Amino acid sequence: MTRLTTRGGGTHRLPSFVPRSSRDRPAIDRASALTWAVVLLTVNTTMSVSPTAELGWTPHFEAVWTALDRPGRPGRVIRLDRGWSTVLQSIGTEPIRVRNIGADVAVGDWVVPSDDEEKVERVLERQSAFVRRASHEGNRAEAHTLAANIDVVFLVHGLNSPPNQRRLERELVLAFDSGAQPVVVLSKLDLVEDPAVIARSVETLEEVALGVPVHAASGITRAGLETLRGYARDGRTIALLGASGVGKSTLINALVGDDVQRTNDVRFGDQRGRHTTTAAELVSLPSGGWLLDTPGVRAVSLWLSGDGIERAFADVFDLMDHCRFRNCKHEDEPGCAVLAAIAAGTLPAVRLESLKRLVAEEAALEEEQKVHDRAGDKRGVHRPRTHNRF
Repeated sequence: MTRLTTRGGGTHRLPSFVPRSSRDRPAIDRASALTWAVVLLTVNTTMSVSPTAELGWTPHFEAVWTALDRPGRPGRVIRLDRGWSTVLQSIGTEPIRVRNIGADVAVGDWVVPSDDEEKVERVLERQSAFVRRASHEGNRAEAHTLAANIDVVFLVHGLNSPPNQRRLERELVLAFDSGAQPVVVLSKLDLVEDPAVIARSVETLEEVALGVPVHAASGITRAGLETLRGYARDGRTIALLGASGVGKSTLINALVGDDVQRTNDVRFGDQRGRHTTTAAELVSLPSGGWLLDTPGVRAVSLWLSGDGIERAFADVFDLMDHCRFRNCKHEDEPGCAVLAAIAAGTLPAVRLESLKRLVAEEAALEEEQKVHDRAGDKRGVHRPRTHNRF
């Protein structure tokens, strides 16, 4: 028997009748030729070919898939409707629609469909995930994954409104916990003519961004778009998060170069847009990357934090390391470095208040989840996996 090395590095045994060179090629009857053709067809169709980097495939997913013995043919979820995933397996081919039966799927996920392409057989371990607490009152102690495998998260704020540091702090916690790189985008640049107003807005958000990039852009005039496109190249995926009316859909249409997301005129008086998108979708960008938008996401609520709070409030935590007492509550203890910084004017008091509020919110959520889990145990309810958010 002769061995054939495939592109993937594997080997297949060839029938003994297959010649090793053209020099010693014997006459082969029709039946043998047909058998050889079947062998080649089997080799070509059973090879586990990795998706391309253009679709967002990274060494992380290659390692995860290989550890599972490379089952099936992975594809990326580019659209999520209730109970259904639209999965793209390679650039230039038609996507398939499969059911999400018993699978926790989000847009951006890498999944392995079943052989009959009827359902999602497996969801590959995520490289990042944007997670918040569920919005329904009955599920407040459960996690909701907005999007998966994002490289960069644009935190969008409108220049036509006063900069909101407290909202940005919450968004930064979510972004850092997701595993993606946060970038602050001040949209609607076309609505502000005074450069001093723009500069003050940027400076105000930079005070709490702590080195996270802050850019101003307009989806109408296209100003600043090339800078934003630079974050989405070579198969990288970007997502947008922001309140209603900050111009997310207009930015998306400008970045994609088409009216992918329909927008209605903003309401008179409050300048808030009516978002008309109905399903989350992953859209190809001319820059070579992907853009994901989750429609209707307005309220920003925390989920259990990893190190998001520590990273979003790194300035405060650095000061805490210099407090005289390790269990300092930063209230009235002597030798408190945080209170000293506030007294010296180098740390705004509202910054500490905001941190304490978010920590308390997370503690309350953690207690809610414990109660929810205990109730589920009593009922024998199988809880979904929420710990693997990356």
